[in-house]
Amino acid sequence: MEDNDFSETVKFISHILMEESVEQRPFYDSLSLQLTEKSFYQALTGNLPLVHSPQAETNSTNHNFSDETSLSPPPSVTVTHGLSIFDSSVAKLLSHNTFHDADPVSQFRRGLEEATKFLPPGTNLLTALDSNGEQHQPINMFGHNSYGSKSRKNHERQEIQNIEAEDDGYEEGRSNKQSALSLVDESDLSDAFDRTVLLSVETLCSEQSCFQNGGKARPKKQERNKETVDMRNLLFMCSQSVYANDNITANKLLKQIRQHSSPIGDASQRMAHYFANGLEARMVGDGNTAQGMFSILNSKKNTAAEFLKAHQVFLSATPFKKFTYLFANTMIMKAAAKAETVHIIDFGILYGFQWPMLIKFLSNREGGPPKMRITGIEFPQPGFRPTQKNEETGSRLANYCKRYNVPFEYHAIASKNWETIQVEALQIESSELVVVNSLMRFENLLDETVEVNSPRNAVLHLIRKINPDIFTQTIVNGSYNAPFFTTRFREALFHFSTIYDLCDTVIPRENEWRMLIEREIVGREAMNVIACEGSERVQRPETYKQWKIRNTRVGFKQLPLNEELVTKFRTLLREWYHRDFVLDEDDN
Repeated sequence: MEDNDFSETVKFISHILMEESVEQRPFYDSLSLQLTEKSFYQALTGNLPLVHSPQAETNSTNHNFSDETSLSPPPSVTVTHGLSIFDSSVAKLLSHNTFHDADPVSQFRRGLEEATKFLPPGTNLLTALDSNGEQHQPINMFGHNSYGSKSRKNHERQEIQNIEAEDDGYEEGRSNKQSALSLVDESDLSDAFDRTVLLSVETLCSEQSCFQNGGKARPKKQERNKETVDMRNLLFMCSQSVYANDNITANKLLKQIRQHSSPIGDASQRMAHYFANGLEARMVGDGNTAQGMFSILNSKKNTAAEFLKAHQVFLSATPFKKFTYLFANTMIMKAAAKAETVHIIDFGILYGFQWPMLIKFLSNREGGPPKMRITGIEFPQPGFRPTQKNEETGSRLANYCKRYNVPFEYHAIASKNWETIQVEALQIESSELVVVNSLMRFENLLDETVEVNSPRNAVLHLIRKINPDIFTQTIVNGSYNAPFFTTRFREALFHFSTIYDLCDTVIPRENEWRMLIEREIVGREAMNVIACEGSERVQRPETYKQWKIRNTRVGFKQLPLNEELVTKFRTLLREWYHRDFVLDEDDN
Protein backbone atom coordinates (compact mmCIF):
# COMPACT_ATOMS: atom_id res chain seq x y z
CA MET A 1 0.00 0.00 0.00
CA GLU A 2 1.67 3.18 -1.20
CA ASP A 3 0.69 6.84 -1.42
CA ASN A 4 0.01 6.33 -5.14
CA ASP A 5 -2.91 4.17 -4.09
CA PHE A 6 -4.54 7.49 -3.24
CA SER A 7 -3.23 9.45 -6.21
CA GLU A 8 -6.12 8.56 -8.51
CA THR A 9 -8.48 10.81 -6.55
CA VAL A 10 -6.05 13.73 -6.75
CA LYS A 11 -5.65 13.20 -10.50
CA PHE A 12 -9.41 12.96 -10.92
CA ILE A 13 -9.91 16.34 -9.22
CA SER A 14 -7.09 17.85 -11.29
CA HIS A 15 -8.80 16.69 -14.48
CA ILE A 16 -12.03 18.38 -13.42
CA LEU A 17 -10.13 21.59 -12.69
CA MET A 18 -8.86 21.55 -16.29
CA GLU A 19 -12.36 21.67 -17.74
CA GLU A 20 -13.18 24.90 -19.54
CA SER A 21 -16.14 26.05 -17.47
CA VAL A 22 -15.07 25.06 -13.99
CA GLU A 23 -13.57 28.46 -13.11
CA GLN A 24 -16.87 30.19 -13.92
CA ARG A 25 -19.28 27.51 -12.77
CA PRO A 26 -20.93 28.53 -9.48
CA PHE A 27 -20.76 26.13 -6.59
CA TYR A 28 -23.79 25.21 -4.58
CA ASP A 29 -24.56 22.13 -2.61
CA SER A 30 -27.70 20.08 -2.75
CA LEU A 31 -28.82 20.74 0.80
CA SER A 32 -29.15 24.48 0.24
CA LEU A 33 -31.76 23.84 -2.41
CA GLN A 34 -34.14 22.28 0.07
CA LEU A 35 -34.53 25.60 1.83
CA THR A 36 -34.51 27.48 -1.46
CA GLU A 37 -37.36 25.42 -2.81
CA LYS A 38 -39.34 25.65 0.41
CA SER A 39 -39.01 29.43 0.67
CA PHE A 40 -39.90 29.87 -3.01
CA TYR A 41 -43.11 27.90 -2.68
CA GLN A 42 -44.01 29.62 0.57
CA ALA A 43 -43.65 32.99 -1.14
CA LEU A 44 -45.93 31.90 -3.98
CA THR A 45 -48.52 29.94 -2.05
CA GLY A 46 -48.73 31.73 1.25
CA ASN A 47 -47.01 29.06 3.37
CA LEU A 48 -49.01 26.22 1.88
CA PRO A 49 -47.21 22.85 2.04
CA LEU A 50 -45.34 21.62 -0.98
CA VAL A 51 -47.10 19.06 -3.15
CA HIS A 52 -45.09 17.02 -5.63
CA SER A 53 -46.11 14.53 -8.24
CA PRO A 54 -44.12 11.31 -7.77
CA GLN A 55 -43.77 11.03 -11.54
CA ALA A 56 -41.98 14.36 -11.60
CA GLU A 57 -39.63 13.59 -8.76
CA THR A 58 -37.32 11.04 -10.33
CA ASN A 59 -35.40 11.16 -13.54
CA SER A 60 -33.24 8.40 -14.88
CA THR A 61 -30.74 7.99 -17.69
CA ASN A 62 -28.64 5.05 -18.80
CA HIS A 63 -25.25 5.18 -20.47
CA ASN A 64 -23.17 2.26 -21.69
CA PHE A 65 -19.58 3.34 -22.17
CA SER A 66 -16.93 1.61 -24.27
CA ASP A 67 -14.10 2.63 -26.58
CA GLU A 68 -16.61 3.17 -29.40
CA THR A 69 -19.19 5.04 -27.33
CA SER A 70 -19.34 8.80 -26.99
CA LEU A 71 -18.67 9.90 -23.44
CA SER A 72 -20.75 13.04 -23.62
CA PRO A 73 -24.18 12.93 -22.01
CA PRO A 74 -27.19 12.59 -24.31
CA PRO A 75 -29.17 15.75 -25.16
CA SER A 76 -32.29 14.60 -23.34
CA VAL A 77 -33.41 12.88 -20.17
CA THR A 78 -35.88 10.04 -19.99
CA VAL A 79 -38.44 10.52 -17.25
CA THR A 80 -39.41 7.25 -15.62
CA HIS A 81 -41.62 6.10 -12.79
CA GLY A 82 -41.29 7.85 -9.48
CA LEU A 83 -38.08 7.11 -7.68
CA SER A 84 -36.64 9.05 -4.90
CA ILE A 85 -33.50 9.63 -3.05
CA PHE A 86 -31.44 10.71 -0.28
CA ASP A 87 -31.45 14.00 1.56
CA SER A 88 -35.14 14.62 0.96
CA SER A 89 -35.50 17.66 -1.26
CA VAL A 90 -36.44 17.87 -4.92
CA ALA A 91 -34.42 20.83 -5.90
CA LYS A 92 -31.42 19.69 -3.92
CA LEU A 93 -28.75 19.33 -6.45
CA LEU A 94 -25.71 17.22 -6.57
CA SER A 95 -22.66 17.74 -4.56
CA HIS A 96 -21.85 21.23 -5.48
CA ASN A 97 -23.12 22.49 -8.71
CA THR A 98 -24.75 25.62 -10.09
CA PHE A 99 -27.28 28.22 -9.17
CA HIS A 100 -28.48 31.50 -10.61
CA ASP A 101 -29.28 34.75 -8.85
CA ALA A 102 -32.99 35.41 -8.47
CA ASP A 103 -33.72 37.46 -5.37
CA PRO A 104 -35.00 36.72 -2.84
CA VAL A 105 -34.33 33.10 -3.70
CA SER A 106 -30.60 33.75 -4.06
CA GLN A 107 -30.46 34.66 -0.39
CA PHE A 108 -31.55 31.16 0.48
CA ARG A 109 -29.08 29.59 -1.88
CA ARG A 110 -26.38 31.29 0.08
CA GLY A 111 -27.74 29.78 3.21
CA LEU A 112 -26.75 26.28 4.13
CA GLU A 113 -23.91 25.20 1.89
CA GLU A 114 -23.10 22.12 3.85
CA ALA A 115 -20.60 19.91 2.23
CA THR A 116 -20.44 17.18 4.72
CA LYS A 117 -18.12 15.78 2.22
CA PHE A 118 -15.22 17.48 3.88
CA LEU A 119 -15.95 16.13 7.32
CA PRO A 120 -13.97 13.32 8.78
CA PRO A 121 -15.61 9.94 8.27
CA GLY A 122 -15.74 6.69 10.14
CA THR A 123 -16.44 3.80 7.86
CA ASN A 124 -18.94 1.08 8.67
CA LEU A 125 -19.01 -1.97 6.48
CA LEU A 126 -21.91 -4.37 6.70
CA THR A 127 -23.19 -7.38 4.89
CA ALA A 128 -26.72 -8.36 3.98
CA LEU A 129 -28.43 -11.60 4.96
CA ASP A 130 -30.20 -13.60 2.32
CA SER A 131 -33.70 -14.99 2.65
CA ASN A 132 -32.36 -18.01 4.53
CA GLY A 133 -30.61 -15.86 7.06
CA GLU A 134 -27.16 -16.68 5.69
CA GLN A 135 -24.64 -13.89 5.37
CA HIS A 136 -23.01 -12.81 2.13
CA GLN A 137 -19.44 -11.58 1.64
CA PRO A 138 -17.62 -10.86 4.92
CA ILE A 139 -17.31 -7.21 5.69
CA ASN A 140 -16.16 -5.06 8.51
CA MET A 141 -17.27 -2.08 10.46
CA PHE A 142 -14.77 0.72 10.86
CA GLY A 143 -15.93 3.14 13.54
CA HIS A 144 -13.85 5.67 15.37
CA ASN A 145 -13.86 9.07 16.94
CA SER A 146 -13.39 11.14 13.81
CA TYR A 147 -11.49 14.01 15.25
CA GLY A 148 -9.11 12.98 17.95
CA SER A 149 -8.16 10.77 20.82
CA LYS A 150 -10.44 9.69 23.62
CA SER A 151 -8.35 11.50 26.16
CA ARG A 152 -8.78 14.80 24.35
CA LYS A 153 -12.47 14.10 23.91
CA ASN A 154 -12.98 13.35 27.59
CA HIS A 155 -10.96 16.38 28.61
CA GLU A 156 -12.96 18.72 26.39
CA ARG A 157 -16.25 17.16 27.42
CA GLN A 158 -15.35 17.73 31.07
CA GLU A 159 -14.63 21.38 30.32
CA ILE A 160 -18.05 21.80 28.80
CA GLN A 161 -19.73 19.94 31.66
CA ASN A 162 -17.97 22.25 34.10
CA ILE A 163 -19.28 25.24 32.15
CA GLU A 164 -22.78 23.83 32.30
CA ALA A 165 -22.51 23.27 36.04
CA GLU A 166 -21.32 26.81 36.65
CA ASP A 167 -24.08 28.37 34.60
CA ASP A 168 -26.97 26.03 35.14
CA GLY A 169 -29.72 28.61 34.87
CA TYR A 170 -28.93 29.61 31.47
CA GLU A 171 -25.55 26.33 -8.55
CA GLU A 172 -29.90 26.15 -14.40
CA GLY A 173 -28.14 25.74 -17.27
CA ARG A 174 -25.20 23.84 -18.43
CA SER A 175 -22.47 25.36 -20.63
CA ASN A 176 -23.07 24.64 -24.28
CA LYS A 177 -19.58 23.28 -24.47
CA GLN A 178 -18.92 19.68 -23.62
CA SER A 179 -16.79 19.02 -20.62
CA ALA A 180 -13.18 19.29 -21.63
CA LEU A 181 -12.50 15.94 -20.03
CA SER A 182 -14.70 14.10 -22.51
CA LEU A 183 -12.55 15.39 -25.36
CA VAL A 184 -9.17 14.49 -23.91
CA ASP A 185 -7.16 11.88 -25.87
CA GLU A 186 -5.17 9.07 -24.36
CA SER A 187 -2.00 11.06 -24.94
CA ASP A 188 -3.32 13.71 -22.58
CA LEU A 189 -3.87 11.03 -19.98
CA SER A 190 -0.37 9.65 -20.24
CA ASP A 191 1.81 8.94 -17.26
CA ALA A 192 3.74 12.14 -17.92
CA PHE A 193 0.49 14.07 -17.65
CA ASP A 194 -0.37 12.25 -14.46
CA ARG A 195 2.90 13.25 -12.92
CA THR A 196 2.18 16.84 -13.87
CA VAL A 197 -1.29 16.99 -12.40
CA LEU A 198 -0.17 15.20 -9.27
CA LEU A 199 2.10 18.14 -8.64
CA SER A 200 -0.91 20.45 -8.64
CA VAL A 201 -1.90 19.87 -5.05
CA GLU A 202 1.71 20.07 -3.89
CA THR A 203 2.15 23.33 -5.80
CA LEU A 204 -1.17 24.57 -4.50
CA CYS A 205 -0.17 23.83 -0.95
CA SER A 206 3.30 25.28 -1.26
CA GLU A 207 1.94 28.47 -2.83
CA GLN A 208 -0.51 28.75 0.04
CA SER A 209 2.03 27.66 2.68
CA CYS A 210 -0.25 24.70 3.19
CA PHE A 211 1.88 22.56 5.44
CA GLN A 212 4.95 22.92 7.58
CA ASN A 213 7.47 20.14 8.13
CA GLY A 214 5.33 17.69 6.18
CA GLY A 215 2.35 18.41 8.38
CA LYS A 216 4.10 16.81 11.34
CA ALA A 217 4.39 19.92 13.47
CA ARG A 218 1.93 22.51 14.60
CA PRO A 219 2.21 25.81 12.70
CA LYS A 220 3.70 28.64 14.67
CA LYS A 221 1.01 30.24 16.73
CA GLN A 222 0.24 33.89 16.31
CA GLU A 223 0.26 36.00 19.44
CA ARG A 224 -2.92 35.60 21.41
CA ASN A 225 -4.79 38.47 22.94
CA LYS A 226 -3.34 39.44 26.27
CA GLU A 227 -6.77 39.18 27.80
CA THR A 228 -7.80 35.56 28.33
CA VAL A 229 -11.45 34.91 27.52
CA ASP A 230 -13.33 31.68 28.10
CA MET A 231 -15.14 31.52 24.76
CA ARG A 232 -16.87 28.24 25.54
CA ASN A 233 -18.37 29.64 28.69
CA LEU A 234 -19.55 32.79 26.93
CA LEU A 235 -21.08 30.81 24.08
CA PHE A 236 -22.85 28.41 26.39
CA MET A 237 -24.28 31.21 28.53
CA CYS A 238 -25.38 33.01 25.39
CA SER A 239 -27.07 29.88 24.06
CA GLN A 240 -29.04 29.51 27.28
CA SER A 241 -30.15 33.14 27.11
CA VAL A 242 -31.22 32.68 23.49
CA TYR A 243 -33.13 29.54 24.42
CA ALA A 244 -34.86 31.38 27.27
CA ASN A 245 -35.75 34.27 24.90
CA ASP A 246 -33.74 36.62 27.11
CA ASN A 247 -32.63 38.78 24.20
CA ILE A 248 -31.18 41.55 26.34
CA THR A 249 -28.70 39.23 28.05
CA ALA A 250 -28.08 37.32 24.82
CA ASN A 251 -27.20 40.52 22.94
CA LYS A 252 -24.81 41.63 25.66
CA LEU A 253 -23.06 38.27 25.57
CA LEU A 254 -23.00 38.26 21.75
CA LYS A 255 -21.35 41.67 21.77
CA GLN A 256 -18.67 40.37 24.10
CA ILE A 257 -18.17 37.26 21.95
CA ARG A 258 -17.85 39.40 18.82
CA GLN A 259 -15.13 41.49 20.47
CA HIS A 260 -12.98 38.43 21.11
CA SER A 261 -13.75 36.30 18.02
CA SER A 262 -12.54 36.51 14.43
CA PRO A 263 -12.75 34.41 11.23
CA ILE A 264 -8.99 34.88 10.83
CA GLY A 265 -7.90 34.32 14.43
CA ASP A 266 -6.91 31.16 16.26
CA ALA A 267 -9.07 28.03 16.39
CA SER A 268 -11.15 29.20 19.37
CA GLN A 269 -11.72 32.65 17.88
CA ARG A 270 -12.82 31.24 14.53
CA MET A 271 -15.15 28.71 16.08
CA ALA A 272 -16.69 31.40 18.28
CA HIS A 273 -17.22 33.68 15.28
CA TYR A 274 -19.33 31.13 13.41
CA PHE A 275 -21.16 29.95 16.51
CA ALA A 276 -22.08 33.57 17.18
CA ASN A 277 -23.49 33.72 13.63
CA GLY A 278 -25.65 30.73 14.46
CA LEU A 279 -26.92 32.17 17.73
CA GLU A 280 -27.69 35.50 16.11
CA ALA A 281 -29.49 33.73 13.29
CA ARG A 282 -31.59 31.82 15.79
CA MET A 283 -32.54 35.09 17.47
CA VAL A 284 -33.49 36.73 14.19
CA GLY A 285 -35.47 33.69 13.10
CA ASP A 286 -37.70 31.52 15.22
CA GLY A 287 -35.85 28.20 15.10
CA ASN A 288 -38.19 26.88 12.43
CA THR A 289 -37.20 29.23 9.66
CA ALA A 290 -33.76 29.82 8.22
CA GLN A 291 -34.72 33.33 7.06
CA GLY A 292 -32.56 34.98 9.69
CA MET A 293 -29.50 32.98 8.80
CA PHE A 294 -29.04 34.37 5.36
CA SER A 295 -28.98 38.01 6.36
CA ILE A 296 -25.99 37.30 8.57
CA LEU A 297 -23.52 35.54 6.31
CA ASN A 298 -23.71 37.66 3.15
CA SER A 299 -21.07 35.40 1.67
CA LYS A 300 -20.01 35.64 -1.92
CA LYS A 301 -20.81 32.89 -4.35
CA ASN A 302 -17.89 30.51 -4.70
CA THR A 303 -17.02 28.66 -7.86
CA ALA A 304 -16.81 24.91 -8.23
CA ALA A 305 -13.07 25.32 -8.85
CA GLU A 306 -12.57 27.01 -5.50
CA PHE A 307 -14.27 24.20 -3.65
CA LEU A 308 -12.34 21.55 -5.57
CA LYS A 309 -9.05 23.23 -4.67
CA ALA A 310 -10.10 23.43 -1.04
CA HIS A 311 -10.98 19.73 -1.16
CA GLN A 312 -7.51 18.94 -2.51
CA VAL A 313 -5.94 20.72 0.44
CA PHE A 314 -8.15 18.86 2.90
CA LEU A 315 -7.32 15.52 1.25
CA SER A 316 -3.60 16.23 1.60
CA ALA A 317 -3.70 17.56 5.15
CA THR A 318 -5.98 14.96 6.78
CA PRO A 319 -6.35 11.18 6.50
CA PHE A 320 -10.13 10.96 6.78
CA LYS A 321 -11.21 10.81 3.15
CA LYS A 322 -8.16 8.88 1.96
CA PHE A 323 -8.57 6.15 4.53
CA THR A 324 -12.32 6.02 3.99
CA TYR A 325 -11.91 5.50 0.25
CA LEU A 326 -9.19 2.90 0.68
CA PHE A 327 -10.97 0.98 3.42
CA ALA A 328 -14.28 0.72 1.54
CA ASN A 329 -12.62 0.00 -1.81
CA THR A 330 -10.40 -2.69 -0.32
CA MET A 331 -13.44 -4.49 1.08
CA ILE A 332 -15.27 -4.15 -2.25
CA MET A 333 -12.24 -5.59 -4.06
CA LYS A 334 -12.19 -8.53 -1.67
CA ALA A 335 -15.85 -9.23 -2.33
CA ALA A 336 -15.35 -8.82 -6.09
CA ALA A 337 -12.35 -11.14 -6.36
CA LYS A 338 -14.12 -13.49 -8.81
CA ALA A 339 -17.10 -11.42 -9.97
CA GLU A 340 -17.67 -10.91 -13.70
CA THR A 341 -19.76 -7.78 -13.13
CA VAL A 342 -19.60 -5.39 -10.18
CA HIS A 343 -22.65 -3.14 -9.76
CA ILE A 344 -22.15 -0.21 -7.38
CA ILE A 345 -25.26 1.64 -6.22
CA ASP A 346 -23.95 4.89 -4.78
CA PHE A 347 -26.36 6.96 -2.67
CA GLY A 348 -25.08 10.51 -3.06
CA ILE A 349 -22.36 10.05 -5.68
CA LEU A 350 -21.55 13.75 -6.09
CA TYR A 351 -18.35 13.94 -8.12
CA GLY A 352 -17.58 10.25 -7.61
CA PHE A 353 -14.21 10.90 -5.95
CA GLN A 354 -14.17 7.44 -4.36
CA TRP A 355 -14.22 5.43 -7.57
CA PRO A 356 -11.06 6.27 -9.60
CA MET A 357 -9.04 4.38 -6.99
CA LEU A 358 -11.31 1.32 -7.31
CA ILE A 359 -11.15 1.47 -11.12
CA LYS A 360 -7.36 1.22 -10.93
CA PHE A 361 -7.60 -1.64 -8.41
CA LEU A 362 -10.01 -3.57 -10.63
CA SER A 363 -7.79 -3.09 -13.69
CA ASN A 364 -5.00 -4.95 -11.89
CA ARG A 365 -7.19 -7.81 -10.67
CA GLU A 366 -5.83 -11.28 -11.28
CA GLY A 367 -7.61 -12.73 -14.30
CA GLY A 368 -8.50 -9.31 -15.68
CA PRO A 369 -10.97 -6.61 -14.66
CA PRO A 370 -14.70 -7.26 -14.33
CA LYS A 371 -17.34 -5.14 -15.98
CA MET A 372 -18.10 -2.16 -13.74
CA ARG A 373 -21.62 -0.76 -13.46
CA ILE A 374 -22.37 2.30 -11.37
CA THR A 375 -25.82 3.60 -10.50
CA GLY A 376 -25.20 7.14 -9.31
CA ILE A 377 -28.04 8.47 -7.15
CA GLU A 378 -28.33 12.20 -6.50
CA PHE A 379 -30.82 14.99 -6.09
CA PRO A 380 -32.26 16.44 -9.29
CA GLN A 381 -30.81 19.62 -10.70
CA PRO A 382 -33.27 22.47 -11.32
CA GLY A 383 -34.20 23.16 -14.91
CA PHE A 384 -34.69 20.98 -17.96
CA ARG A 385 -31.80 18.60 -17.26
CA PRO A 386 -32.22 17.21 -13.76
CA THR A 387 -29.50 14.58 -14.22
CA GLN A 388 -26.94 16.83 -15.91
CA LYS A 389 -24.33 16.98 -13.17
CA ASN A 390 -24.85 13.31 -12.43
CA GLU A 391 -24.22 12.48 -16.08
CA GLU A 392 -21.05 14.56 -16.06
CA THR A 393 -19.78 12.43 -13.19
CA GLY A 394 -20.53 9.33 -15.29
CA SER A 395 -18.61 10.77 -18.24
CA ARG A 396 -15.56 11.48 -16.12
CA LEU A 397 -15.60 8.01 -14.59
CA ALA A 398 -16.00 6.54 -18.10
CA ASN A 399 -12.75 8.21 -19.10
CA TYR A 400 -10.97 6.53 -16.24
CA CYS A 401 -12.42 3.15 -17.11
CA LYS A 402 -11.44 3.61 -20.75
CA ARG A 403 -7.91 4.45 -19.72
CA TYR A 404 -7.58 1.31 -17.59
CA ASN A 405 -9.50 -0.95 -19.99
CA VAL A 406 -12.32 -1.59 -17.52
CA PRO A 407 -15.73 -2.17 -19.24
CA PHE A 408 -18.10 0.43 -17.86
CA GLU A 409 -21.79 1.28 -17.71
CA TYR A 410 -23.34 4.23 -15.89
CA HIS A 411 -26.93 4.81 -14.80
CA ALA A 412 -27.86 8.26 -13.45
CA ILE A 413 -30.85 8.63 -11.14
CA ALA A 414 -32.01 12.03 -9.92
CA SER A 415 -34.64 11.97 -7.21
CA LYS A 416 -35.53 14.05 -4.19
CA ASN A 417 -36.72 11.29 -1.86
CA TRP A 418 -34.36 8.35 -1.84
CA GLU A 419 -36.60 6.27 0.40
CA THR A 420 -39.21 5.99 -2.40
CA ILE A 421 -36.86 4.56 -5.02
CA GLN A 422 -38.11 1.30 -6.46
CA VAL A 423 -35.68 -1.62 -6.59
CA GLU A 424 -36.72 -2.26 -10.23
CA ALA A 425 -35.37 1.17 -11.22
CA LEU A 426 -31.87 0.09 -10.21
CA GLN A 427 -31.80 -2.51 -13.01
CA ILE A 428 -30.02 -5.14 -10.95
CA GLU A 429 -28.97 -8.26 -12.83
CA SER A 430 -28.93 -11.68 -11.19
CA SER A 431 -25.35 -12.52 -12.17
CA GLU A 432 -23.67 -9.40 -10.79
CA LEU A 433 -22.08 -8.65 -7.46
CA VAL A 434 -24.07 -5.81 -5.91
CA VAL A 435 -22.47 -3.11 -3.76
CA VAL A 436 -24.39 -0.37 -1.95
CA ASN A 437 -22.33 2.63 -0.86
CA SER A 438 -23.03 5.86 0.99
CA LEU A 439 -20.39 8.42 1.86
CA MET A 440 -21.63 10.59 4.75
CA ARG A 441 -24.96 11.39 3.15
CA PHE A 442 -27.43 9.55 5.35
CA GLU A 443 -26.86 12.03 8.17
CA ASN A 444 -29.02 14.48 6.21
CA LEU A 445 -32.02 12.17 6.11
CA LEU A 446 -34.80 13.17 8.49
CA ASP A 447 -35.18 11.04 11.59
CA GLU A 448 -38.02 10.10 13.92
CA THR A 449 -38.06 13.47 15.66
CA VAL A 450 -39.48 14.97 12.44
CA GLU A 451 -41.28 12.06 10.80
CA VAL A 452 -42.49 8.98 12.68
CA ASN A 453 -41.85 6.77 9.64
CA SER A 454 -38.48 8.33 9.07
CA PRO A 455 -36.73 8.48 5.67
CA ARG A 456 -33.63 7.32 7.54
CA ASN A 457 -35.10 3.91 8.32
CA ALA A 458 -36.97 3.74 5.01
CA VAL A 459 -33.74 4.05 3.03
CA LEU A 460 -32.17 1.26 5.07
CA HIS A 461 -35.22 -0.94 4.35
CA LEU A 462 -34.77 -0.15 0.64
CA ILE A 463 -31.14 -1.26 0.83
CA ARG A 464 -32.22 -4.45 2.59
CA LYS A 465 -34.61 -5.15 -0.30
CA ILE A 466 -31.72 -4.65 -2.72
CA ASN A 467 -29.98 -7.41 -0.73
CA PRO A 468 -26.44 -6.34 -1.62
CA ASP A 469 -23.41 -8.56 -1.32
CA ILE A 470 -21.74 -5.73 0.55
CA PHE A 471 -22.96 -2.46 2.09
CA THR A 472 -20.31 0.17 2.86
CA GLN A 473 -21.51 3.10 4.93
CA THR A 474 -19.38 6.04 6.00
CA ILE A 475 -20.70 8.35 8.70
CA VAL A 476 -19.78 11.39 10.71
CA ASN A 477 -19.59 10.02 14.24
CA GLY A 478 -21.53 12.85 15.82
CA SER A 479 -23.76 13.22 18.87
CA TYR A 480 -25.08 16.73 18.16
CA ASN A 481 -28.50 15.61 16.96
CA ALA A 482 -30.45 16.00 20.20
CA PRO A 483 -33.99 17.38 19.83
CA PHE A 484 -33.32 19.63 22.84
CA PHE A 485 -31.42 22.78 21.93
CA THR A 486 -29.24 23.09 25.03
CA THR A 487 -27.98 19.51 24.78
CA ARG A 488 -27.43 19.82 21.05
CA PHE A 489 -25.53 23.10 21.45
CA ARG A 490 -23.23 21.62 24.08
CA GLU A 491 -22.39 18.60 21.89
CA ALA A 492 -21.93 20.81 18.81
CA LEU A 493 -19.60 23.06 20.81
CA PHE A 494 -17.35 20.11 21.53
CA HIS A 495 -17.54 18.66 18.02
CA PHE A 496 -16.90 21.83 16.00
CA SER A 497 -14.24 23.21 18.32
CA THR A 498 -12.32 20.02 17.57
CA ILE A 499 -12.65 20.59 13.83
CA TYR A 500 -11.38 24.17 14.06
CA ASP A 501 -8.54 22.99 16.29
CA LEU A 502 -7.69 20.31 13.70
CA CYS A 503 -7.50 22.91 10.92
CA ASP A 504 -5.37 25.18 13.12
CA THR A 505 -2.97 22.32 13.73
CA VAL A 506 -2.34 21.12 10.18
CA ILE A 507 -3.05 24.11 7.90
CA PRO A 508 -1.69 27.66 8.38
CA ARG A 509 -4.20 30.32 9.35
CA GLU A 510 -3.59 32.47 6.29
CA ASN A 511 -4.36 29.64 3.85
CA GLU A 512 -7.33 30.79 1.75
CA TRP A 513 -8.65 27.27 1.16
CA ARG A 514 -8.74 26.60 4.89
CA MET A 515 -10.73 29.78 5.39
CA LEU A 516 -13.15 28.73 2.66
CA ILE A 517 -13.72 25.35 4.31
CA GLU A 518 -14.17 26.92 7.73
CA ARG A 519 -16.58 29.54 6.43
CA GLU A 520 -18.61 27.88 3.68
CA ILE A 521 -18.61 24.27 4.87
CA VAL A 522 -17.98 23.88 8.57
CA GLY A 523 -19.32 27.28 9.57
CA ARG A 524 -22.60 26.87 7.70
CA GLU A 525 -23.07 23.38 9.06
CA ALA A 526 -22.59 24.63 12.61
CA MET A 527 -25.04 27.44 11.95
CA ASN A 528 -27.64 24.98 10.67
CA VAL A 529 -27.29 22.88 13.82
CA ILE A 530 -27.64 25.94 16.06
CA ALA A 531 -30.21 28.08 14.24
CA CYS A 532 -32.62 25.59 12.69
CA GLU A 533 -35.27 23.22 13.94
CA GLY A 534 -37.64 20.73 12.34
CA SER A 535 -37.20 19.86 8.69
CA GLU A 536 -34.91 22.86 8.15
CA ARG A 537 -32.24 21.31 10.36
CA VAL A 538 -30.56 19.10 7.78
CA GLN A 539 -27.48 18.20 9.81
CA ARG A 540 -28.54 15.18 11.89
CA PRO A 541 -25.54 12.93 12.52
CA GLU A 542 -25.66 9.89 14.78
CA THR A 543 -22.95 7.85 16.44
CA TYR A 544 -21.71 4.64 14.88
CA LYS A 545 -23.41 2.68 17.66
CA GLN A 546 -26.76 4.23 16.77
CA TRP A 547 -26.23 3.36 13.10
CA LYS A 548 -25.26 -0.17 14.07
CA ILE A 549 -28.59 -0.57 15.86
CA ARG A 550 -30.50 0.79 12.83
CA ASN A 551 -28.65 -1.52 10.43
CA THR A 552 -29.11 -4.56 12.64
CA ARG A 553 -32.84 -3.94 12.96
CA VAL A 554 -33.35 -4.09 9.18
CA GLY A 555 -31.39 -7.34 8.84
CA PHE A 556 -27.75 -6.48 8.24
CA LYS A 557 -25.03 -8.23 10.18
CA GLN A 558 -21.77 -6.73 11.28
CA LEU A 559 -18.73 -8.95 10.77
CA PRO A 560 -15.25 -8.82 12.32
CA LEU A 561 -12.97 -5.91 11.60
CA ASN A 562 -10.14 -6.45 9.11
CA GLU A 563 -7.27 -6.27 11.57
CA GLU A 564 -4.57 -6.43 8.88
CA LEU A 565 -5.96 -3.36 7.14
CA VAL A 566 -6.30 -1.46 10.40
CA THR A 567 -2.68 -2.26 11.27
CA LYS A 568 -1.58 -0.89 7.90
CA PHE A 569 -3.62 2.25 8.47
CA ARG A 570 -1.98 2.86 11.83
CA THR A 571 1.45 2.60 10.20
CA LEU A 572 0.50 5.00 7.40
CA LEU A 573 -1.04 7.40 9.90
CA ARG A 574 2.26 7.66 11.76
CA GLU A 575 4.28 8.02 8.55
CA TRP A 576 2.14 10.51 6.65
CA TYR A 577 0.18 12.65 9.07
CA HIS A 578 0.37 14.83 12.15
CA ARG A 579 1.03 12.96 15.38
CA ASP A 580 -2.33 13.98 16.87
CA PHE A 581 -4.31 11.93 14.36
CA VAL A 582 -5.27 8.56 15.81
CA LEU A 583 -7.18 5.50 14.67
CA ASP A 584 -9.30 3.77 17.27
CA GLU A 585 -11.32 0.55 17.37
CA ASP A 586 -14.43 0.12 19.46
CA ASP A 587 -17.19 -2.49 19.22
CA ASN A 588 -15.49 -3.92 16.11
